[in-house]
Amino acid sequence: MNNDMPSPSPVQRPAPLPHTSQGRPADEAPYAALVAGTPVRDADREIGGVRAHVRVYGDPAAPQRLVFLHGFRGDHHGLELIVAHLLRQRRDLQVVVPDLPGFGASAPLGEGRHDVAGYAAWTAELLAAVAPEGDAVLAGHSFGSIVAAATVAGDDAPRVRGLVLVNPIATAALEGPRRALSAVTVGVHRLAAALPEAVGTGLLRHPMFTRVASVAMVTTDDRVLRRWIHAEHDRYFSGFADRRTLLEAFHASVGTDVAGYASAIDVPTLLVASENDDVAPLASQRVLELTFPRARLAVVPYVGHLAHYEAPDVVADRTAEFLATLEAAPR
Repeated sequence: MNNDMPSPSPVQRPAPLPHTSQGRPADEAPYAALVAGTPVRDADREIGGVRAHVRVYGDPAAPQRLVFLHGFRGDHHGLELIVAHLLRQRRDLQVVVPDLPGFGASAPLGEGRHDVAGYAAWTAELLAAVAPEGDAVLAGHSFGSIVAAATVAGDDAPRVRGLVLVNPIATAALEGPRRALSAVTVGVHRLAAALPEAVGTGLLRHPMFTRVASVAMVTTDDRVLRRWIHAEHDRYFSGFADRRTLLEAFHASVGTDVAGYASAIDVPTLLVASENDDVAPLASQRVLELTFPRARLAVVPYVGHLAHYEAPDVVADRTAEFLATLEAAPR
């Protein structure tokens, strides 16, 4: 373990909630009652000169803040299960979940490209708006982990108290164990770019394209949960603004990784890896941990890259424990 943080303080965890029940429709959201009972409000802002859709979960008076970035082709919906479980433990926390520019209900960037540098600059401005004192913890899942790492790397980075990376991309997709599949996906995106815009956009939004990607990532044997995850991807995976935005973000997602930023990140960092993640394999996460000056690795057993859907309670537990260590450490 590569860190100078104190051992986690014990966290009092509520009893786990089952995600399914008899008689529930197969595509109904797991933990639906928990999510419905989580306080949430819209807090849209102008960031980088364009509208950003921002959801803030938790008590508006809660003193602690965590800013959480979603993965590629997602939006705030994908993080709601983690957030709901986390706020069940941490009533003193607000969780800020934006839709990244060009996805969900956020407008595309007005200037620049939808690449890691563009998203990192946008995230830095968001942090300045929602946590001007530099007291927030920044988190990201999958592609969001790359953006979060890039945001806090280097001498000019905005101040944060800590960094949480869930299923972090330790090795760029074109160099990882799925590089053959990634190459095929790159080919599809290049075809979409070459076609007339309406046809190319239709290809990128085609339900079959979404379903193939969803099936490739799901690992759970729970048939109800699998059907719901596919339904979530059907609902939100095509919520990008236009073809240019999607293609720029895609090439950023497959061509970069967290490892390129890790050595320049000097804040306490939690890496939440999944045991069976073949997009970001556990072996590469162990190597990544050693690249950070101050990081620790937590492993979610049994699941793959979709830990935010398949084991949100465990991700929330590990995050809550990490937040406790930050509060125990001297500032």
